Amino acid sequence: MTYDRLVCANCAAPVNEGRCRVCRATRERLQQQDNNFFAGLNPMALIALLAVLVAAMALLAHQTA
Repeated sequence: MTYDRLVCANCAAPVNEGRCRVCRATRERLQQQDNNFFAGLNPMALIALLAVLVAAMALLAHQTA
């Protein structure tokens, strides 16, 4: 979600303007989420990635035994 369209419930101003401490905190949190790779993935993609990793670990464990 982008913060350019969000309206603060505390001061009723756009969050991207950062008028109050709640706006500034929300803007900072959303900017940090933009930098996180896994924040952009949907839950199904994360589950699929986890399933692939578990299958790879099982295959590796089977070949070493």
